[in-house]
Amino acid sequence: MQTTFTPEQLKDPAIERSNEILRTCVHCGFCTATCPTYQVLGDELDSPRGRIYLIKDMLENDRDPDEKTVKHIDRCLSCLACMTTCPSGVHYMHLVDHAREYIEQRYKRPFGDRALRWILARILPYPMRFRVALLGAKIGRPFARLMPDARLRAMLEMAPKTIPSVSRNDDPQTFAPVEPRRKRVALMTGCAQKALNTDINDATIRLLTRMGCEVVVAEGAGCCGALTHHMGKSDESHATAAKNIQAWAREMDGDGLDAIVINTSGCGTTVKDYGHMFRNDALAEDAARVSALAMDISELLMTLDLPKGEDQETVVAYHAACSLQHGQKIKTYPKDLLRNAGFAVVEPADPHLCCGSAGTYNLMQPEISGKLKERKVRTLEARNPDIIAAGNIGCMMQIGSATQVPIVHTVELLDWATGGPKPPALVEGFNRGSEIPRLR
Repeated sequence: MQTTFTPEQLKDPAIERSNEILRTCVHCGFCTATCPTYQVLGDELDSPRGRIYLIKDMLENDRDPDEKTVKHIDRCLSCLACMTTCPSGVHYMHLVDHAREYIEQRYKRPFGDRALRWILARILPYPMRFRVALLGAKIGRPFARLMPDARLRAMLEMAPKTIPSVSRNDDPQTFAPVEPRRKRVALMTGCAQKALNTDINDATIRLLTRMGCEVVVAEGAGCCGALTHHMGKSDESHATAAKNIQAWAREMDGDGLDAIVINTSGCGTTVKDYGHMFRNDALAEDAARVSALAMDISELLMTLDLPKGEDQETVVAYHAACSLQHGQKIKTYPKDLLRNAGFAVVEPADPHLCCGSAGTYNLMQPEISGKLKERKVRTLEARNPDIIAAGNIGCMMQIGSATQVPIVHTVELLDWATGGPKPPALVEGFNRGSEIPRLR
């Protein structure tokens, strides 16, 4: 794609990077075949190619964003399926992130939109605030249908039936390995996940220590910054990300780290991009070190030689989170690990398509998100699974809200198969009251 940025414009590192990306696009349209919003809406401007044209026009002309451009950029899930499909290697993620930052700085949204984004940015990244909000949403949930705004209804309906107690395992500390130490790793405990589901970090710590890892929850680490980053609120996202970089750099420079382990794939995609996000910052070197050490939990487990389990009758439908399969290019590891543990693994039709969660997307674009959720649940249930497994808390909440099949994190099943307790969601019948499958 030909671009016409001026030399003065290209002095801006963000414009320079977007120019590089735009020039790799050849208008082929392969991306439209795998774009969820294009499949739902059928509008060229709701495809990656259409959005690229809008972004190019906006940036090249240095113009304030208009309502039309903002609407179509807002409808993007950032699922990154287009990056997997693209034969030219267009780095759409960096381009759309720049567009969102540009829009945030130069477009005044309607009051309702501004208020919603302000609330989400000041609640979701903070576990205790989020817990209080979830409690309020749980109380207000019976009145959700009375809400005139679909986004407010979605916020009320998001509240889980049970809000878990705080897990002290998420506090800064070090967990000694059960076996002789093989690795020393930092575990990112996250933010929203600590409020929505404490079982995931607990299972991760049990499994890693059982496999010979010393697990560190670093003082000062917290939210990865993804939620605000994808809203274009770069100052806020960089501030929280910087705390993580500094916390993990202290551990690297102290007793050392072999990996920074992340069990929420949406966070993992962002942490692995810290090197780019901070490339022109004083923290550039440490950010690059952090990105180089960041690993999804499935990546680390593939290096630890988990014991092979006996074949089970339990059928697990694996949902591939977009941030894992498209953002991090990890497609086979979770399935390989589950099969090695003895589970019968199946996949839904069109596994590359998003479930509609996408961070805060299900709260800000509930209608499109709902259509994607219905399709994803339908294709998962068509495989008649006993359990659904996923590697991202957002996907788990999204899918779990529309199915009676129990949904758990992949690491919970691996913990169970290697000597840990049965996942609480299975014990309690969190998503259904029928008989829970047994692990022999």
